[in-house]
Amino acid sequence: MTPTPETFRNIEPKKCTDCGTSIVEMHESYLNQCDKCLSLIDHN
Repeated sequence: MTPTPETFRNIEPKKCTDCGTSIVEMHESYLNQCDKCLSLIDHN
Protein backbone atom coordinates (compact mmCIF):
# COMPACT_ATOMS: atom_id res chain seq x y z
CA MET A 1 0.00 0.00 0.00
CA THR A 2 1.40 3.36 -1.02
CA PRO A 3 1.00 6.15 1.56
CA THR A 4 -1.04 9.12 0.41
CA PRO A 5 -0.01 12.75 0.97
CA GLU A 6 -2.77 12.96 3.58
CA THR A 7 -0.95 10.32 5.62
CA PHE A 8 2.12 12.54 5.93
CA ARG A 9 0.09 15.66 6.75
CA ASN A 10 -1.43 13.88 9.76
CA ILE A 11 1.91 13.00 11.38
CA GLU A 12 2.48 15.08 14.49
CA PRO A 13 5.59 17.29 14.50
CA LYS A 14 8.64 15.96 16.32
CA LYS A 15 9.16 17.50 19.76
CA CYS A 16 12.46 18.37 21.47
CA THR A 17 13.21 15.82 24.18
CA ASP A 18 14.56 18.58 26.48
CA CYS A 19 12.16 21.53 26.19
CA GLY A 20 9.23 20.12 24.19
CA THR A 21 9.19 22.67 21.37
CA SER A 22 8.42 21.49 17.84
CA ILE A 23 11.44 20.64 15.71
CA VAL A 24 11.53 21.57 12.02
CA GLU A 25 12.75 18.29 10.57
CA MET A 26 15.20 17.96 7.72
CA HIS A 27 15.47 15.02 5.37
CA GLU A 28 16.92 12.01 7.20
CA SER A 29 17.41 13.92 10.45
CA TYR A 30 17.71 11.80 13.57
CA LEU A 31 18.06 14.65 16.05
CA ASN A 32 15.77 14.66 19.08
CA GLN A 33 16.72 18.11 20.37
CA CYS A 34 16.03 21.59 18.98
CA ASP A 35 18.86 23.91 17.91
CA LYS A 36 18.57 25.93 21.14
CA CYS A 37 19.00 22.89 23.39
CA LEU A 38 21.79 21.49 21.21
CA SER A 39 23.70 24.78 21.56
CA LEU A 40 23.64 24.40 25.37
CA ILE A 41 25.50 21.08 25.30
CA ASP A 42 29.17 21.25 26.31
CA HIS A 43 31.05 19.48 23.52
CA ASN A 44 34.44 19.42 25.32
